[in-house]
Amino acid sequence: MKRILVLCTGNSCRSQIAEGYLRHFAGNKAEVYSAGVETHGVNPRAVATMQEDGIDISGHTSNNMEEYRGIDFDFVITVCDHAKERCPFFPATAKQFHENFPDPAKATGTEEEIMAQFRQVRNMIKKYSETFVRENL
Repeated sequence: MKRILVLCTGNSCRSQIAEGYLRHFAGNKAEVYSAGVETHGVNPRAVATMQEDGIDISGHTSNNMEEYRGIDFDFVITVCDHAKERCPFFPATAKQFHENFPDPAKATGTEEEIMAQFRQVRNMIKKYSETFVRENL
């Protein structure tokens, strides 16, 4: 079984969404973890937007990447430029991937406008996750 780590800045939105979709699409082919270079807690709007697509991430926790130092990952995916820049050294066996998704937590406007931005990012991450699993697992 492959091990995947998804990294982002605060492990609150993008990495949580990616973890949910990667688990969904990978099934029993991979163990999926997510972490941040900091921890900001799981964003309730991320939970809500994933629930709309039938995926429950309400049990996820916001974790710091230091918690996973001892795990030998097969893949490390950074989902924002900030995490890529601050990404620590991982064993050479871990293949690294990067995709910079917009941060929906920085969305402004009415609640509906903010949720529309969350849905847009969710859909981008869903497509990326499905393609990643198809091409790498």
